[in-house]
Amino acid sequence: MSHVVTQACCADASCVFACPVNAIHPTPDEPDFGLAEMLYIDPKSCVDCGACVGACPVGAIVPDTKISARQQPFVDINALFHAEPRTYPIQAPVTPIIRKAPGPLHVAIVGSGPAALYAADELLKQSDVDVTVLDRLPTPHGLVRSGVAPDHTETKSIDRLFRQIEDQPGFHYLLNVDVGHDITHDELLEHCDAVVYATGASQDRRLGIPGEDLPGSETATEFVAWYNGHPDHAQHAFDLSGQRAVIIGNGNVALDAARILSVDPELLAGTDIADHALAALRTSAVREVVVVGRRGVAQAAFTLPELVGLLSHTDIDFVVEGADLDVQVTDRMTARKIEALREAVARPPTGGRRVVFRFGTSPVEMLGETRVSGVRVVRNELETVNDVVRARPTDEGATIDTALVLRSIGYRGAAVPGVPFDEHARIIPNVEGRVGPRTYAVGWIKRGPTGFIGTNKSCSQETIDHLIADFNAGLLRGWARRGSLRSAIEGGGVEVVDLRGWRAIDRAERQAGGARPRRKITDVDELLGVARPKRAPRRGLRKLVRV
Repeated sequence: MSHVVTQACCADASCVFACPVNAIHPTPDEPDFGLAEMLYIDPKSCVDCGACVGACPVGAIVPDTKISARQQPFVDINALFHAEPRTYPIQAPVTPIIRKAPGPLHVAIVGSGPAALYAADELLKQSDVDVTVLDRLPTPHGLVRSGVAPDHTETKSIDRLFRQIEDQPGFHYLLNVDVGHDITHDELLEHCDAVVYATGASQDRRLGIPGEDLPGSETATEFVAWYNGHPDHAQHAFDLSGQRAVIIGNGNVALDAARILSVDPELLAGTDIADHALAALRTSAVREVVVVGRRGVAQAAFTLPELVGLLSHTDIDFVVEGADLDVQVTDRMTARKIEALREAVARPPTGGRRVVFRFGTSPVEMLGETRVSGVRVVRNELETVNDVVRARPTDEGATIDTALVLRSIGYRGAAVPGVPFDEHARIIPNVEGRVGPRTYAVGWIKRGPTGFIGTNKSCSQETIDHLIADFNAGLLRGWARRGSLRSAIEGGGVEVVDLRGWRAIDRAERQAGGARPRRKITDVDELLGVARPKRAPRRGLRKLVRV
């Protein structure tokens, strides 16, 4: 018997270091760690001790004797990764912690998603450290709250780890604070020894084609934020009155959107999906979702675990166009993706909703006068240049009729006023997390939109190691003016939500959820009202600044 990773795991590698026989790979020191779709347990070397089960923050690991029918494909996926011989030491090396020199250290972290909280955790391993995490929203946890699909409940359970980090002495929240507007970067440096930016990549890449800005042409990011109850997007209206929706791009977010549009809405009723989204999906007329990819099936951006999760819905019909599913590839994981698609399209049709994977296709124009009525696309031919497969458009075109297009072709970071920014790479320029004097970066704003939730753990460790080394060298001491950062922010009229306020929101949402994990509050004024101490007099509320 062995244990199996049964989902697109968070990949924070906690299980790697808990395993006494080094059966889980790739490890953070292996070159393919940052590229791997998930972590994999070697069924031959696993000794079934269960140490990895307790270490996994999202409950992704189970014994192979307790595998459900939906999890069964992951037995083969784990074994497939280890079928190719790998050379590694007996035990995965644990990177030593750089110890801080004596003296207090106060660090502000801008952003409150996984990268921010992993960075806070690394800092709080040291003595005499205070960490203040700031975020524009009144609620923390970034994409875990507003980006992970509601039916991925196991992935969302990483918030238990976040709670443990928040409970550590020296941890503080200052939420509902827009850095760059409510307080500047220079003002942060006046009150803190260092500032770490963990602001992610919140903007979408553009297609750059005519009609892209027509109503009905939306981004998948907006759609995901809408069904997850993000306050900025709760009032957004998506046109679900047509029978077809088109998604441009075929990464994991595209598959999330396709799945949410295609599954029986009652399967989502027990999740934390926003009430307004569930109501809209229950009346949706969408019966077909077309997922458009510019290259071939072998170059598809979605991961095998995400594909398996979508294909496991047997009440959805699947169609593949523009690709040869008998193509031979050498990469084992790619071959398994193609095999999974081949098996799915061979299933007897149900006559229900369907997802069409359309490969080798690029959009060239959004059609419509006042709103989207269709997408004009062209067929691509594939050519290999310097071992890279590229799509070359042909003259062969077609029109896909639709009233809803979701663009999902990648993400870009946004600049923070007063902080260096690389307009081309759309990141804060840095060297292993070092940005400039007393300024650092972690997560997607550091390295670009790559990796998974847990990838931020090793990313944050690298940055914080450099920060501690700079403190030990005396580069961070003697600059900051000691004083209350919170008082400085509140002096500008900002209503701050602290850890107590966030816990009040969290408690209220969970209680309102009943049998559901939570019922999200999507209105900023209501969030602030719940967070506000009941004994405090009511004051005018500052509206959330939309940027």
